[in-house]
Amino acid sequence: MILTVTPNPSLDRTYEVQALRRGDVIRAETERMDPGGKGVNVSRAVAAAGRRTVAVLPLGGAPGAVVTELLDAQGIEVAPVPVAGATRSNIALAEADGVLTKINAPGPHLTAAEQELLLETVREASRGADWIACCGSLPRGLAPSWYADVVARAHAGGARIALDTSGRALLEALRARPDVVKPNAEELAEAVGRPLATVGDALKAAEELREMGAAAVLASLGADGQLLVDGSGAWFGSARVDAVRSNVGAGDSSLAGFLIAGGDGPGALASAVAHGAAAVTLPGSVMPTPADLDPAAVTVTDRVPVDRPLKEPVHRLPVDRPLKEPVP
Repeated sequence: MILTVTPNPSLDRTYEVQALRRGDVIRAETERMDPGGKGVNVSRAVAAAGRRTVAVLPLGGAPGAVVTELLDAQGIEVAPVPVAGATRSNIALAEADGVLTKINAPGPHLTAAEQELLLETVREASRGADWIACCGSLPRGLAPSWYADVVARAHAGGARIALDTSGRALLEALRARPDVVKPNAEELAEAVGRPLATVGDALKAAEELREMGAAAVLASLGADGQLLVDGSGAWFGSARVDAVRSNVGAGDSSLAGFLIAGGDGPGALASAVAHGAAAVTLPGSVMPTPADLDPAAVTVTDRVPVDRPLKEPVHRLPVDRPLKEPVP
């Protein structure tokens, strides 16, 4: 069983449009409504693969009720944490050329009692879990060190934990030594405090995250592929994709594929790449089933192409980016 923790879930509406023109009235060609949040997407991908998953998430208001209904319909067990504030609603606009524009709401403010109930629910639901996947941004009220606390508690209970977050929350959690972290290129650049122009730059940054506490780093590099760096080496994986329809949730699908395959080594990386490649060919945040995967299109090698320029280099860092700090 794979347990997911999504501290800031959402109700996601995705509209497919021909082109986004500021100030115009734009008619959507299709509309989708999905339960959202990175951990929720991981659970959806795990369930689509026919595996058991339990999703822990704070839910409130009418949007929270809809999220529960949608997850129930997909066969996902929900361990809800009732909160007074309403679950956030997000909007994604997917253009015909593959460009995606997202508007993410901040989400509710969690009280001290709600925060403690969330931690207790994670503890109760994690019994018997093969992996705990903690994913996404933190809602208002939770300190940046919250994920670090979850990692420490998970390890105390004997569970392995995967973490997909960014900024100060990622740096704080590295101190607790998570089993795997899954940054994208921007999050990787932010964590080490410098731009990334080549696959080699990303590899060096991933190695630094290991020095800072991560046992393994699964880095999503968008159209360039994925890197896996752990104590036994580094591997680079890529896949042929004929047409990109939507990249919403593709990274979450990759993490699910990685954990489903055991969460370790080049075989798990190949599964991650296959799931991510399949996800971008589907509409909205639809998660791939086994029938959508094309393992033959995936290539994994331990010869990392360090000199290859990134198709989507990271040139700028956030103005308020956290500074890298070593692990004591």
